[in-house]
Amino acid sequence: MKESTAPIQENGQKPSSPTDDIDFKEIADHAYDGIYITDGEGTTLYINKAFTRMTGVTPEEVLGRSVQDIMRDGLFENAVAPEVIRQKRQVNSISGVPRAHMKMLVTGTPIFDDAGVVKRVVIIDRELSHLNEVRAELEASREKMKAIEEDAEKKLREIKHLRGQQRMSGLVGDSHVCHLLREQIERIADLDVTVLLVGESGSGKEVVANEIHQHSARRGGPFIKVNCSAIPANLLEAELFGYEKGAFTGASSSGRIGLFELADRGMILLDEIGDMPFELQSKLLRVIQSKEVTRIGGRKSIPLDVRIVAATNVDLKEQMARKLFREDLFYRINVFPIEIPPLRERKVDIISLSKHFSESYNDKYNKNITFTERAFEILCEYPWPGNVRELQNIIERLIIISQRSDAISEKQLLPLLGLEKDELQISSDINLKEIVSNFEQKIIERAVKVHGSIRKAAKALHIDQSTLVKKRKAWAKNR
Repeated sequence: MKESTAPIQENGQKPSSPTDDIDFKEIADHAYDGIYITDGEGTTLYINKAFTRMTGVTPEEVLGRSVQDIMRDGLFENAVAPEVIRQKRQVNSISGVPRAHMKMLVTGTPIFDDAGVVKRVVIIDRELSHLNEVRAELEASREKMKAIEEDAEKKLREIKHLRGQQRMSGLVGDSHVCHLLREQIERIADLDVTVLLVGESGSGKEVVANEIHQHSARRGGPFIKVNCSAIPANLLEAELFGYEKGAFTGASSSGRIGLFELADRGMILLDEIGDMPFELQSKLLRVIQSKEVTRIGGRKSIPLDVRIVAATNVDLKEQMARKLFREDLFYRINVFPIEIPPLRERKVDIISLSKHFSESYNDKYNKNITFTERAFEILCEYPWPGNVRELQNIIERLIIISQRSDAISEKQLLPLLGLEKDELQISSDINLKEIVSNFEQKIIERAVKVHGSIRKAAKALHIDQSTLVKKRKAWAKNR
């Protein structure tokens, strides 16, 4: 018997039961894609709401009608239902809807009865413009994923680098001084007190600050480092405290967050605090006392939860006597002072540091450089006016200029230290203190001669100008 081709009631298939009607219409009318169903002879049985929305074709125009007749009327172009019935398999095609001036991707799928005869054709229609949008979104997603992967790779490289830096910046040494520093760090790391680190340039103040942060309860928070001598005085206030938009000529239109705010719930290192402009010191004192900051041009006070560690290579008491450093600020930051002796006063650490740096730079530059015993002796005899930083730079330079598996000798080392071969020879009638003093004097006098002024020589040797002047005065007095 021929199957009924009566149109589905209310824009739907003729139900076999009320439940089937509710389930089918509920699902089909909430579908995003167009759904078009015919019987086994190509007569239209059902279209969903999405099909009408996409094409403008209403149920009244197509239900109960043959797809072939509908195509002759010009409602569709290249319908797939006849091909699905003929080929008895799924057919894909690009179909046109002249009324809507659009193209659709059409997929027709046959449904068979028990005898293998096509009894229904279910057609899914999707706008090509939407597919193009999906394709564009997919391409954009791929680009974003590529960017994310590249960013992740970059972050992994940065993490590896930072871990390497952390290894290189750890507190290395076996001297009594290093043991004492470790004890002091352990004692105050978890106490939220302000710490003042005192020591010559390059002696390791930043290393100690890193250790304090890493061993404190704030280690998961930010650690902001500010070199007060490296930032121009007229910009330092804006950098530290931030500013509101339009606060001054040249200010960013959106304002700027200050370094103190960035350090919230973490720690801030105010390095070379002795070089901070006098007029700015009072504002810093207010921030420390009130634990809040006001941006330049702003009226709102921003509460802070910041631990402060300050560092200096100058004598702050001398600065106070010269009215260059506020006494009240000094006592605020000098709650727990830690003095870091220069490398020449802890020579037992030189070999440990040299091996540590050479291992790190060998790994960085993929080399296997070693040091002869004589090279280690020279490193220990040299007074290191630039302290640990100078030693680190010398070791890196040696690793860079040496062949892959060289053993660093006296011949390679002396020129880098600016020494002649006989300058480190030890005679039996002179003690170590005199050797070091004479050697240091030669280096400083040579630096003054080469650079033309005490200021430039001090900068080149990474020591404070006042320290250099004191040493030269003492040598002149003993002549």
